Amino acid sequence: MTDDAPALVGIVVVSHSADVAAATVQLVARLANLPADGPLLVAAGGLEDGSIGTDATRIADALVAADAGAGVVILADLGSAVLAAATAIDELIEPDLARRVRISGGPLVEGTFVAAVQASAGDGLDGVVAAADAAASMNKLDGR
Repeated sequence: MTDDAPALVGIVVVSHSADVAAATVQLVARLANLPADGPLLVAAGGLEDGSIGTDATRIADALVAADAGAGVVILADLGSAVLAAATAIDELIEPDLARRVRISGGPLVEGTFVAAVQASAGDGLDGVVAAADAAASMNKLDGR
């Protein structure tokens, strides 16, 4: 992003698996053909020891890393990942950033993809989270 360009909404992918979170970020970055100065996509998966689980501190660190000033959208794989994300927002990040974070109810991969596309187009926080949420009702079988 250039100094004159507006900040883009960041995206954090929260999964119980570090591999799934990292692979989702990699897949979306390639499929969406995101430019180098595009939105920040950050993976926050697994526990520090490499085991399966979610870690609110790891999620909080990812939120800080993904924030460029326009806010951050979180996409999570399962309900307990949402709980860990909520803990990170409520207890572990600065209030200013917490006000600019939204958790999407959209599916992990499709939601991350559409969120990244909307963010790279310069859409604001509300538009990016709405697009991610709407991915939950996308019909993958249209035209079949």
